[in-house]
Amino acid sequence: MSQKLQYSLFKRLFSFAKPYKTYLVVAVSATIFLAALSPSRPYVIGELIDRYLLKDKDPNMLLLGSLLVLIMLLFEAVLQVVGTYFSNLLAQSVIRDLRQKVIRHFMKLRVSYFDKNPVGAMVTRVVSDMEAITEVFSSGMMDIAADLLSLILIVLFMFLTDWQLALMTLIPVPLLIWATRIFAKAMKSSFQQERQAVTKLNTFVQERLTGMSLVQLFNRQQQEAHHFEQINSEHRAAHIKAVWANSIFFPFVELLSSLSIASLLVWGALQAAGKSEQEVSNMFGELFAFVFWISQLYRPIRMLADKFNILQRGTVRAERIFAVLDEQTDVQDKGHLTDVDFNQNLRFQGVNFSYVEGQPVITDLNLEIQYGQTVAIVGATGSGKTTLVNLLGRFYEHQSGQILIGAVPIEAIELQTLRKNIAIVLQDVFLFSDTVFNNITLGDPSITLEQVMNAAKEVGAHDFISALPDQYDHKIGERGGTLSTGQRQLLAFIRAYVYQPSLLILDEATSSVDSESEFMIQRATEKLTAGRTSIVIAHRLSTLHRADRLVVLDRGKVVEEGTHDALMAQEGAYYNLYQAQARNQLMEDVA
Repeated sequence: MSQKLQYSLFKRLFSFAKPYKTYLVVAVSATIFLAALSPSRPYVIGELIDRYLLKDKDPNMLLLGSLLVLIMLLFEAVLQVVGTYFSNLLAQSVIRDLRQKVIRHFMKLRVSYFDKNPVGAMVTRVVSDMEAITEVFSSGMMDIAADLLSLILIVLFMFLTDWQLALMTLIPVPLLIWATRIFAKAMKSSFQQERQAVTKLNTFVQERLTGMSLVQLFNRQQQEAHHFEQINSEHRAAHIKAVWANSIFFPFVELLSSLSIASLLVWGALQAAGKSEQEVSNMFGELFAFVFWISQLYRPIRMLADKFNILQRGTVRAERIFAVLDEQTDVQDKGHLTDVDFNQNLRFQGVNFSYVEGQPVITDLNLEIQYGQTVAIVGATGSGKTTLVNLLGRFYEHQSGQILIGAVPIEAIELQTLRKNIAIVLQDVFLFSDTVFNNITLGDPSITLEQVMNAAKEVGAHDFISALPDQYDHKIGERGGTLSTGQRQLLAFIRAYVYQPSLLILDEATSSVDSESEFMIQRATEKLTAGRTSIVIAHRLSTLHRADRLVVLDRGKVVEEGTHDALMAQEGAYYNLYQAQARNQLMEDVA
C-alpha cells in the first residue's frame, strides 16, 4: 500500500473523530505530558544519588528528592489512567459511529450486492475489522506519538548528561532499527494471510450453520469437517508465522538492550581505573540514570514495531470497510415524489432486464394491471415471475422500458414511499429472533397490539398465536424455528395486512404448506386482496381460479393472458402447464 493511500485512509478515518475533539485533546495532552515526564525521572534520581547521597549526604534533601520522585510516579500513573481512558473513549465513540454508518449503508445496498458477497465477509467487516480499527485510536497512534516523543527526550537527556557515554550506549540502536523494519514486514505479511483466513473461517461457519440441514441430509459431515480443517490450518499457519517473528524479534531486542548495559558497565570500569574513591562515587548517579534511560529507550523501540503493525492492521481493515462504504451498487434513490396516488393502473412498458449481461430474463415485457384487480402470474421455472416482483420493488433496476403507477415512473417515486405502499409475502418467510408482535410490526410504533390482533383474527391466525406460551409476546427463535411453515406464512400475511398496502404481491405463498394451512392462507388471501391491486405468483395452479386474470410468462415475455377457463379452452401454454402439474400431482398421490 502506497504512503499516499495510507495517508488518505488515516485522514478519512480521523474525520470520524471530529465530533469528539475534547476526548482527543485530553488523550493527546496526557500522552505528551507522560512522554515528557518519564525520561526526566531517571535524571532526578541520578542527581539525588550524586549530590545528596554520595557527595553532600544531606538526608533532608534526599528525603525531599525522594518525595519529588514519588510525586512524579503518582503523576505518571494519573496521566496513564487519563490517557488510556480518553483514548479508549475516543476509539469506542468513533467505532460506534463508523459501525452504524456501515450498517445503514448495508441497508441501502441492492439485493445484487448480497448475492455476490458472502455473509461471513460482511460480518467480518462489522465486527472484527472494527475491533482492529479501535486499536488504532486506543493503542496505535497515541502510543506511537508518545514513544517517539519519549525517545527524542531520552536521547536529548543522554547527550546533555554525557555525550560520550550516550554514543557508547546508542551503538546497537541502528541494528535494532534495521531488525524492527524486517520484523514489521514479516508481521504485515502474516497479518494479511491471517485476515484472509479469518474471512474464510467466518464465511464457512456462517454458510454451514445456516445450511446444516442440507449438510446432514446429504451426509456431508465428514467432507465439510475436512474442508474446515484445511481452512483452520491456514489460519493457524498465519498465526504461527507471526509467533515465529515475535519469538525471534523480542529476544533480539533484549539482547541488544543487555549489550548496551554491558557497554555502559565496561565504560564505567574503564573510567574508574586510576581514579580516587570520591571521583568514582561521583559516577554512580550518572551510570544509574543511564541504566534507566537504556530501559526506557529500548522498550518503546521494541514496541514501535508492534504499534506499527497495529496501524497496518487498522489501515488494511479501514481500507476494506471504506470499500464497502464506497460501494456504488446501492439503490440510487433519486425519486422525489411522495404524494402519489397508488390507486391507479400498474403498467410495464417495453421492460428489459438481465442479471448477467447478454442473458436476458425479462424481454420487452408489456403488461397492464387494472386497479383493484387480482392478477395471477404463472409460468415455468425461470420464466421471470419472481424477477417481475423484484423490479417492481426496485430491489433490482430494469435496464430499459418503464414501470408506471398511473403515469408516474416508479423511479421518480421516493423509494420509501414506493415500498411503503407495497407489501410482499414470499415463499420463504424471514422471521427475526424476536416476539410474534415485533415480527409482525417490524418495530413500527404506530401499529398497536389491538390492530395486530384484529389482523390476526381476519387472517385466521389468532387461535394458534393465542395457544403459544406468551401469545403475541412469544419469542419464536431464530428465523422462526419454533413455528411450522404454515404458521410462519400466516405471520407474513398478518404483517402485510396491518401495513394496509396499496399493492399486494404474493410470491409462491402457498407452495410449501400443508392442506390445512393452505386453506387458511387461501382465506387470508381473499381478505388481503379485497379492494386492492394484487399480483399472485403461485406454484399450485389449482389455487388460481379466483384470480381476475391469468398472465402466462415464458422467457420473460407475456405469451398468454385471460381467465382460467378461457386459457384452458385455448389449450396453449397455460393448458400444458396445468395438465403437467395435474399429472405430477396424480403420480405423487399414487406413490
